[in-house]
Amino acid sequence: MTPVSILVGKRYNAMILSAMGGMGMTVQHDKKKPAPGTGTLARIAEAFVSARQDARALDAYPGSIPLDLSTAYEIQEFAIDLWPDELGGWKVGRIPPDVEGQFGSDRLAGPIFARSIVKETGGKSIDMRIFADGFGAVEAEFVAVIAADAPADKLDWTRDEADAMIADLRIGLEVASSPLGTINELGPAVTASDFGNNSGLIVGASISDWRDRDPESLSCEAFVDGESVGIGGAYRLTGGVVRSVQFILELAAARGRPLRAGSLIATRASTMSRPDSRHASSSLVPARSPAVSLRPRVRPARLDASGRAQVPGWT
Repeated sequence: MTPVSILVGKRYNAMILSAMGGMGMTVQHDKKKPAPGTGTLARIAEAFVSARQDARALDAYPGSIPLDLSTAYEIQEFAIDLWPDELGGWKVGRIPPDVEGQFGSDRLAGPIFARSIVKETGGKSIDMRIFADGFGAVEAEFVAVIAADAPADKLDWTRDEADAMIADLRIGLEVASSPLGTINELGPAVTASDFGNNSGLIVGASISDWRDRDPESLSCEAFVDGESVGIGGAYRLTGGVVRSVQFILELAAARGRPLRAGSLIATRASTMSRPDSRHASSSLVPARSPAVSLRPRVRPARLDASGRAQVPGWT
């Protein structure tokens, strides 16, 4: 069992998470870091980035709520360019079926930054963080590893082409957290505008022969304080893992950010649990499937008077 502490801290930059050491993967390097913009959308991005860096909650959306994904991704682009890290992958989220027509898509996406990606190492403690008074949840994921650089000029992908771009499928945990506590209540465009509500990814073991397995066997079960709070799996993903990879291949290319070899794609939450940040004893054991497991223990941390998280070994 790998302990995973969910930390509620004062400064995001006070905790630098280990990147892809030991996994033999590369990440995308973004060399262009333009100066902050001055428009309305740029100011929204700046507000989210500042709140994330300061671990500071937002009482309300910092501007006019985007009504479509195009506007949301424009805000997201400003924020990506402001964030002091490189892209390591993307998370893909599901848009509820009843509003798919409104948003013209069944999925949305957000960046996962390299320093927020951690490899599960079989027993060693992993510390992650959520935002105090913001939104915080842990989601069991199936994580696709991209096999090769995607051609920059290829904007359309078939399902078979997307399948061929998957070098490996791993189990994982996404830390879904935002300074905005109501992020998921305000609709898909709001979720997309703040990094897709992503704050980190834990990558676990490889799932052997996943293409040949019955999707029903790729199951996940979440526990809080020993009580099951949700069961799900790859079979819950409309179109499955491959559809999520096809989606992000096309979206990333259209945005001028084609996927790179080793990029990690969290293909959509299979289960979700929100750790109770008021109680340090809360726990979570997600993502079980035959032959592979990732069984972290999630422990939301309290702060002492100086703002230091009260977690053994935390410095």
